[in-house]
Amino acid sequence: MQKNIFLYKTLGAFIVWLFFMSLAHAEPLQVGQTAPDFQLKAQDGSEVSLASRQGVGWTVLYFYPKAGTPGCTAQACAFRDALQVIRQQNTEVYGISTDEIKALQVFHQQHKLSFTLLSDPEAKVTSAYGVKMPVLTMAKRWTFIVDPELVIRHIDDDVDPALDAQRVSERLKQLQNTAR
Repeated sequence: MQKNIFLYKTLGAFIVWLFFMSLAHAEPLQVGQTAPDFQLKAQDGSEVSLASRQGVGWTVLYFYPKAGTPGCTAQACAFRDALQVIRQQNTEVYGISTDEIKALQVFHQQHKLSFTLLSDPEAKVTSAYGVKMPVLTMAKRWTFIVDPELVIRHIDDDVDPALDAQRVSERLKQLQNTAR
């Protein structure tokens, strides 16, 4: 009987802790804020930092849950197919997930992706951008558009994987026209 009471109390405390941990997160990023800098490994093993993009051009950071899943595949292939149009807008695309590099290599090769995938296995960048799923070490599906001065100009937290690349391209045109 004592063991059961202890077990129930421990389980109850754990559930309460889990609930509050899922609520604990950094303040969400806002349009107009400087994008958090990062340095992550790409699918080819190279290091990529956001700081290296300063003054170079616009940057799209799209966070996705897991390489190889249907929604993530649709989103990656849509960016692959729209990449030429996006790059003509002086913009580079980076897909970020908490997948290990090996999974990103397979995903990148399998779908002939022509942009860089970044690995955030400890979810540090995912957390810094406020897109880490509660309890899980996975990213929510969010897209950020960052200007050449590394200021966040657009945040999409309601991403349709199949339409994300098209919406990004349209939004870039609007943002770049108003920036002139």
